[in-house]
Amino acid sequence: MAYSTIVKPSDYFNTLLYTGNGNVGHAITGVGFQPDFVWLKERSSTSNHQLGDAVRGATKYIQSNVTDADGTDSNRFSSFNSDGFTQGANNGVNESGQTYASWNWKGNGAGSTNNDGNRTSTVSASTTSGFSIVRYQGNNSNNQTIGHGLGVAPKMIIIKDLTTAFDWIVYNKTITAAKHLHLNTTAEAVSDNGMFNGVEPTASVFNIHANNDVNKANDYFIAYCFAEKVGYSKIGSYTGNGNADGPFVYTGFKPAFILSKRTDAAAGWVLFDNKRLGYNGGNYWLDPQANNADATDATGMFDQLANGFKIRSSFGSRNSDGGTYIYMAFAANPLVANSGTDGVPATAR
Repeated sequence: MAYSTIVKPSDYFNTLLYTGNGNVGHAITGVGFQPDFVWLKERSSTSNHQLGDAVRGATKYIQSNVTDADGTDSNRFSSFNSDGFTQGANNGVNESGQTYASWNWKGNGAGSTNNDGNRTSTVSASTTSGFSIVRYQGNNSNNQTIGHGLGVAPKMIIIKDLTTAFDWIVYNKTITAAKHLHLNTTAEAVSDNGMFNGVEPTASVFNIHANNDVNKANDYFIAYCFAEKVGYSKIGSYTGNGNADGPFVYTGFKPAFILSKRTDAAAGWVLFDNKRLGYNGGNYWLDPQANNADATDATGMFDQLANGFKIRSSFGSRNSDGGTYIYMAFAANPLVANSGTDGVPATAR
């Protein structure tokens, strides 16, 4: 059995729940590290998803459910701190009495210059956890390569134009570089070499085409890149069976976070974590492409198991009979961890 080199997954990814107070300077603590990428959503009411990262700077935000360009507002994110982040009084992040979920990833601070591709990029990378934040400028030329800093090929890349209002574009290894998804819509995977040239990422670069969504001349772009790490992250696919006794998906760890999407038909994205519901039952999820509050499913959604997850719903967005689904999952605990005082191997309850 393979051992995870990441003894404590929450040192690199952690979900944190909090309640807004409506005050400027609201410090959110308990993440366990200084987050370099924060994705948060109001759970108890409708509002846009808010995404901030250390490469763009704390006062910048983008929203996964809309096409808007990068915005500047210190009332959303005002700083990233050693154990969390500080926010202002914007209702999307800090409305008094409303509940929120934040998903936090560790990179490597504000980043540094990367010249691995034929386009210079700024990269904040954690090679240990397989996550990087990449900022680059478009030139509207074919066959462009962008350095990602991971040292291994990413299996999931999420790209957004920061200057102009264009769709979010998603690469996933399962659907290949000949297709792409849109994070801000329910659309099925689109066959089109015009985003990634039909060329799979390498250990050093990913490819982009002369398409405005990923390479508009003079516009700036942000790319969130994810590679697999044994016992910590898994990026894969499964086939639905259309009933509540759904397929079991092996990850090699107990999941703390799952992002999934049907690829062969239109269906919403599903974002699930282990903090909003506790152990199993799977009653709560959020939609990255929508501003909805927490949605519920009385029949359950995912069973979190020591070595993966089992689908417990026949909803089309996660288990249509014969449907093809991609997923990206991060660990609560590895199934088997290297020895260490903080490592806690997963156990079934």
